[in-house]
Amino acid sequence: MSCCISKEPKKKTMKTIRNKFVIVLLLSLTLFSCRKEEMEIIEPPQEEVLANSVAILLQRTATNDGSYDNILDGASCFNIKLPVTVVANGIEVVVETESDIDIVEAIFDEFDDDIDTLEINFPITIVLQDFSEVIINSQEELNAAAFNCPGENESDDDIECIDIQYPITASIFNQSNELIETIVINNDQELYNFIENINPNTIVTFDFPITVLLFDGTTIVVNNFQELATVINDAANSCDEDDNNDPNDDDCDNCTTQQLEDILTGCTDWTVDKLERDDEDLEDIYVGYTFNFDTLGNLVVSTSGTSFNGTWSASGTGNNIDVVINVPGLPDVNDTWNLHEIEQQPGESKVDLRLGDDRLRFESDCISGGGGGGGINDTALVNALTMGDWYVTYYFDDVDETTDFADYVFNFASNNTATATAPGGTTNGTWSTSSGDETELELNLNFGTIDPLDELAEDWDVLEATNDIIRLKDVSGGDGSVDFLTFERNPVGGGGGGGGTTLQTILPEGIWFVSSYTDDGDNETGDYAGYTIDWNSAGTVVATNGGNTNNGTWQVLSGGNKLLLDFNGVPFDEFNDDWDVLMVSDTRVELQDVSGGGGGTDILIFERQ
Repeated sequence: MSCCISKEPKKKTMKTIRNKFVIVLLLSLTLFSCRKEEMEIIEPPQEEVLANSVAILLQRTATNDGSYDNILDGASCFNIKLPVTVVANGIEVVVETESDIDIVEAIFDEFDDDIDTLEINFPITIVLQDFSEVIINSQEELNAAAFNCPGENESDDDIECIDIQYPITASIFNQSNELIETIVINNDQELYNFIENINPNTIVTFDFPITVLLFDGTTIVVNNFQELATVINDAANSCDEDDNNDPNDDDCDNCTTQQLEDILTGCTDWTVDKLERDDEDLEDIYVGYTFNFDTLGNLVVSTSGTSFNGTWSASGTGNNIDVVINVPGLPDVNDTWNLHEIEQQPGESKVDLRLGDDRLRFESDCISGGGGGGGINDTALVNALTMGDWYVTYYFDDVDETTDFADYVFNFASNNTATATAPGGTTNGTWSTSSGDETELELNLNFGTIDPLDELAEDWDVLEATNDIIRLKDVSGGDGSVDFLTFERNPVGGGGGGGGTTLQTILPEGIWFVSSYTDDGDNETGDYAGYTIDWNSAGTVVATNGGNTNNGTWQVLSGGNKLLLDFNGVPFDEFNDDWDVLMVSDTRVELQDVSGGGGGTDILIFERQ
């Protein structure tokens, strides 16, 4: 006679589990049924009895990946717990989300030839691979923690090329197959801790199917642990885990040749924003050149009535897309380049190509139209520019060089040609308008390579444009230095221009007030209601509302193109900066400040009572 263990109807046993599979964390699990003479051993199907290795794979997949913030901490085995405040190249950034790290990268990317610096406001908390947390009180402590991590691109435990799609459900049984607990797991940290704390005397099952997400966006549905183990093992080394401290090596992770073709052929009149070959900056040579790409691989480059016909092609994927440019007559741009980044913002697109230390970056406002500026509002500038004579009354490039242009008279025609006439003859040039980098509008000038007119070959941001004065500014793409250029109707004796004298003269005349102040789009004018401002010609300033007084200093710089303010109290200390002067009249002064690293734009307007 034989007998077997009775099954209580309310108890969930392994024989009642049909869509669940068992992780066996012991070497073997034997289920006993009894009789006096014999013993029956129940052996589930092989795919239901899996080794501890599956749990290890799952935990490696759930391990905290600390590489996404390497630009901040220089370590892949932990991340900084957010929020954290840092100072990047002198600019304070509050990093509240992972996407805010891109702001730091943008600040570092703004200039190519500077030395990037980062200061972290301590104390901070770091999150280790097992999600435990450690408080760090100084840069020295952070460096010591990073020293214990694997080096850049060295092998580590975490598997980053695949992710579990949550939630998933796990059930825990005792050795009598009785259900102890059912747990819903919602994220990597919960899965990691769940596996870490499994009791070796229990049996764990998962509810299948489970969906996993691969690094390329592909989803896979797995139906048991064997399938799950296979998918994780296949994915483990299938992508670049980016365990290094170079934030720029993955800027084109998701780039495709079709995306590149769409942007290059969808936008017109591309210009050379940056060109560096063999450590020599060449972009000024190509001011006034426009590049137009078509879907058949043709490339037409135009300048001053001359055209160059060439070809272009692209192949590869992601960070390994080769872009071949071949334009006979333009050897500086010809090569097999690597696509480094595609950047698209409202009204502006950039395509960045690299080859070792060489660089070619195209820029377009994505608006068809050449000299007329397309859809931008350039009417006032064009009308003033094309009417009558103009003289350079101020040119600053590290030093005041206005006198170099004292003998020149400039004329600009409506067909986008220009002349610079001096006693020794006339030099022909070109001009056009497009979207500016820091202002709405820029004026592109090119008078060739003759000294000193070659100095004017830039894409100038337009600070002010009236019938009497045109003030321009250019920030170098190399070292970040700022040049200023001012045209006026009458020549001056060099060094200063009319703008500086005007601003220096009108501010001390009368009492002023803050007519408008917007901080990156936020209107904060109300903070200054009731205050009057008294500018002293000696360079001091007093702002008061009767109950609160802010003393400060002011100084006109760069031939009237900048106003430096320094107040010592709230709320006027918000104005402590060197402001670009956008407009000056007897009763109104408009100022602008653009934060570095793609930051916001502040607008400050003073009016006289």
